[in-house]
Amino acid sequence: MDFNAILDFGKAGEYINAVVEIPKGSYAKVEYRRDGKYFAVDRIEPAIFAKPVNYGFIPQTLDEDGDELDTLIVCEPSLPVGVVVKAKVIGLLDFEDDGEVDHKVICVPEDDRNTGNSVKSLDDLPEAFKKQVEHHFNHYKDLGKPGTTKVHGWKNAAEAWKVIEACGKAYRQA
Repeated sequence: MDFNAILDFGKAGEYINAVVEIPKGSYAKVEYRRDGKYFAVDRIEPAIFAKPVNYGFIPQTLDEDGDELDTLIVCEPSLPVGVVVKAKVIGLLDFEDDGEVDHKVICVPEDDRNTGNSVKSLDDLPEAFKKQVEHHFNHYKDLGKPGTTKVHGWKNAAEAWKVIEACGKAYRQA
C-alpha cells in the first residue's frame, strides 16, 4: 500500500496521520519500503531492545535522514504494523543516529478513552517513561554499532510542528 499516495501528513497544528511500523514490545526492526510500498523485516534485535512505545512514520514527509519522519505513538496497547493512527502531537525527541538528524515526533492517539485523553503535552508523561525512551534510543544499537545513537533532549509540540512542516515541504520538493 502506498501510504504516501493515499494519506497526507495530517492537518498542520491539529493532528498527524501516523503509520505503525513497529509495535510496542517488538524487537523485530520493521521498515516501510517506500520504493516497493511494503513492510519488511530489516533485522531482529536482541529482546532486551524491544520498543518501549509504538514506532511509526508520517506519510508525505522527508526527514534529514532520507526517510519519512518517525513517530513514537504513546498509548497502552501494542498497535499492529500498517495501522494508521490519527494522532495529536505532544513533542519531539531530538535524536541523532550515525551522525544524522533522526527526529522522533511524540504523539498520542487523538481519541484515547483508556486515558480519558489526559496526555496533552510532554509534561503529562511520567519522567520514568521518558527516561526509558531515552535509554532505549541511546543504547539500542550498542551490540552492533556502539556509540552511534544519541538523544539530545525533548522539545515541545510547537517545535515538533516546525519539524513536521519542514519535512512536509522537503517531501513536496523531492
